[in-house]
Amino acid sequence: MTDVISAISTAAGTGGVAIIRLSGEGSLGIAANMFTPSVNIKAEKFIPNTMYTGTIQGDGFTDFGMCVYFKAPRSFTGEDVVEFHCHGGVQIARGILAKTIYLGARAAEKGEFTKRAFLNGKLSLSSAEGMIDMINAESLAALRAGSMLYGEKLNKEIKELQSSLQDVLAEIAADIDYPEEDLDGLNESSIKASIGQVALRLEKLASSYSCGKKIKDGVTVAICGKPNTGKSSLLNALLGYDKAIVSDEAGTTRDAVEGELKIDGVKFNLVDTAGIRESAGSVESIGIERAKKIFQTADIILSVSDGGGEADVQGASGKVIKIFNKCDKNKPCGDYDLAVSAKTGQGLENLKKLLSENSVGELSLDKAYIIEQRHYAALMKAVQSLKSAISGCGTFTVDVLAIDLKEAWDALGEITGETANEQIINTVFEKFCVGK
Repeated sequence: MTDVISAISTAAGTGGVAIIRLSGEGSLGIAANMFTPSVNIKAEKFIPNTMYTGTIQGDGFTDFGMCVYFKAPRSFTGEDVVEFHCHGGVQIARGILAKTIYLGARAAEKGEFTKRAFLNGKLSLSSAEGMIDMINAESLAALRAGSMLYGEKLNKEIKELQSSLQDVLAEIAADIDYPEEDLDGLNESSIKASIGQVALRLEKLASSYSCGKKIKDGVTVAICGKPNTGKSSLLNALLGYDKAIVSDEAGTTRDAVEGELKIDGVKFNLVDTAGIRESAGSVESIGIERAKKIFQTADIILSVSDGGGEADVQGASGKVIKIFNKCDKNKPCGDYDLAVSAKTGQGLENLKKLLSENSVGELSLDKAYIIEQRHYAALMKAVQSLKSAISGCGTFTVDVLAIDLKEAWDALGEITGETANEQIINTVFEKFCVGK
């Protein structure tokens, strides 16, 4: 028997059904020793992809459930796979898992099923990352982006770009290896143009990371302003419930108060900060300093005013949107992007629209956004190698040019997994839970 792994593949806790999964040659043999079908057929004769009801032998008990066999290579992992579907009790699932281990399986490591699928060529490394992004998605937009990655859209684009580089490398290799064939010689301008086109496509792809990172992690919005401008009221109004304490007393908010809001499927992390003013006590001053650090790193800063002047948001790295609050009481005066009333709700929908437009814009449902920092780094490494090749055209020999092109090809291979080292691979699959 080869290495058979086993794990509970459903979430911990009580539920309707629990699934225990095995993978590896010998999985069906283990199933035959602990599953008695309701029909007159032995487990060794199971028709692949067919669910059979019967009795499952656990560690000291039996349960009535189902068993299904997926024959290699037409399975998720590319190996023989068996699943037991039992009643969803914690001890039931653990007892059946214990029985599989007693019969020769070993407990699977984190992400080992998916890792085997990758190693057996069933999916790319980027697709595996898309899967875990889907599992961990906290918004509809993040789920869609993960789904596109899991569906091999990025892998397809990378393969096309690698193919273009391979064509140039083949042309260079022919010139180096067969000079006696009296070929027409390398067309320097044509090669330079081909490399430039690949570089432009890579840069365009990499440029989506700014949006992709916000899709995955959420958009951080810092609500800043002077005391008593209604920052906490605005946070509560956007969230739809009372998260922050609202008071007429200046300096009520002394530390950041956070809340999450979904706008058009994207997660927005709202942070209500301490009112910024010069004369503040020692405790309040700490809150003000924290507020300044927050809006210096936030994606968007809502600078809230009620007509009594604006807080200093100097050093803000994100987009600053000037909001006039309390428009139900006072007429806006000055240069503001939008007038709202946290009390009546006036202008809040327009504010949500403004937040969306200034963060991720209109999302395309069929676009492969770069949502992994690892992918972005690999793309930029490839771009740098290609720019080096372009600058070397006509200056260096073609064999030196080929080195730059091969480095770019290898960088792209880190995304798909073709050239990823063991450390990269292990880091990716450590993000998974046991049983996936």
